[in-house]
Amino acid sequence: MTWRRWVLAGGAVTMVAIVAAGVFVLRSEPAPTALSGSSGASGAGGTSDDPGTVAGQYLTAWSRGEFSTAGALTDDSASAVAALTRVRSDLALDPDAEMTQVSGTSVKFRVSWTLDQGSVFSYDDSLTLVQSGQRWLVHWTPTLIHPRLTADGRLELRGQTGAAAVLDRDGTPLLSWQRGQAQPVDPNVAPLLLPGMGRVAGELAGKGKSVVLTRPGAADEVLYGEGRLNTGPLTSTLSGPTQAAAQAAVDGAGAPAMLVAIQPSTGDLLAVAQNTMAGAAPTALTGLYAPGSTFKIATATAVLEGGKAGPDTVLPCPSSVQIGQRTIPNDDGFAYPPLPLHSAFAHSCNTTFAQLASELPATALVGAADQLGLNADFAIPGISTEAGKIVAPADSAAQVESAIGQGTDQASPFGLALAAATVAAGKAVTPRLWHGTDPGLQTAVTTPYQAPPGSVITELRSMMREVVTAGTATGLRGSGEVYGKTGTAQFGDGSQANGWFAGYRGDVAFAVLLLDTNSSTPAVSVAAAFLR
Repeated sequence: MTWRRWVLAGGAVTMVAIVAAGVFVLRSEPAPTALSGSSGASGAGGTSDDPGTVAGQYLTAWSRGEFSTAGALTDDSASAVAALTRVRSDLALDPDAEMTQVSGTSVKFRVSWTLDQGSVFSYDDSLTLVQSGQRWLVHWTPTLIHPRLTADGRLELRGQTGAAAVLDRDGTPLLSWQRGQAQPVDPNVAPLLLPGMGRVAGELAGKGKSVVLTRPGAADEVLYGEGRLNTGPLTSTLSGPTQAAAQAAVDGAGAPAMLVAIQPSTGDLLAVAQNTMAGAAPTALTGLYAPGSTFKIATATAVLEGGKAGPDTVLPCPSSVQIGQRTIPNDDGFAYPPLPLHSAFAHSCNTTFAQLASELPATALVGAADQLGLNADFAIPGISTEAGKIVAPADSAAQVESAIGQGTDQASPFGLALAAATVAAGKAVTPRLWHGTDPGLQTAVTTPYQAPPGSVITELRSMMREVVTAGTATGLRGSGEVYGKTGTAQFGDGSQANGWFAGYRGDVAFAVLLLDTNSSTPAVSVAAAFLR
């Protein structure tokens, strides 16, 4: 960087600064030293340096975020420091300031704010130097930050114009833009989903961030913006009323509780809720637990599809059965005289299904689980999900444990809601969190699945309906036409158990999990509260 000496012409002092490319960048250079012909040393206080040097020092200090130094170089230090600090807080950025021309006590400069990669907000501005005793000082005015900024105005960085960033499916705002960030309108609504929704909104809005000038009583003025600026808020699949019902149901559970609801016809995630006792981690979406007898939906699929039995096939249901090295009991040791498969399903006869599973091929159960989506995998923008982990049993003993949802079987509330949605829809369901065609909103199916044959689906629906009308979920008989399956799954040393209900009503499929309740009855009660 080369500076030419001051040139005296016609009795007036004209300052000329020449640099490579015609301008010099102050952000990455040290503050310029006093020019030849100046009457004092440079310094933060301005001293008696010439106007160009003081202007350069001011712009350098501003660019570096040294607001106290910049303020001391103005004729209103307090106002300057306050305004520069506020803008730094609002934009979360420091500018690059380039002095482009000096003419007497007037200085022109260019300001550039790098909003993100490839997105730079730049404009030309000017300042005036005034003399105070032996010192030159920058005359402070808010227009030194931006030519249109006033004392009562603020600059805001936004992902897009407008208050709403994300809406629910009914158009109710879930997140709004606040100082460039998508913030919850109500943090208590879908707290497991809102952070991810905000990230997605920010990422998409990042394709076209905007800088907006706001003033009391005046319409917002967009000073810079591109890309998605005018496309409006994103719309999620979340249903506000369904989410509220889900949250109220788990909050009243009295135990750690989770609930996930999916719309079978579309794959829309309608609600994801868990109470504070279940912790802050999104275990409703990613937590893997033994599914217990809810897995009999898969076992029944394998039995029906393999032709081992039909819904009306009469089978034994003793209180316990010895199969190889395993003794499989019914819950609480109940027993029934021989009964049809559909009734054994409704009453959740472990012994019936264990005996059937012992006659199935080693791959039958994992194949049925695959058809219900329990081994499927998806990349859903904004959230992480884990449907389940069902593996082929290592031996015959493991196979009978797997048949009743124990052993190595694992599923999440999300996964069992997906399985219920598959039965309801009669086809594979792709879960999604967003409406819209933007590629950044689309669910990627990383591990696909194919639903069971239509004839098997029809039989499963009938059996799941009987669970509610005459089986283990009669607590839901007053909740409309509900289809489902209960489950009680032991964990740890086997002395404790979690309770499940997975099912659907109309176009809403859902799964409920309560931890350490030793019974599925509380899960059925939460399901009833949700459906009310």
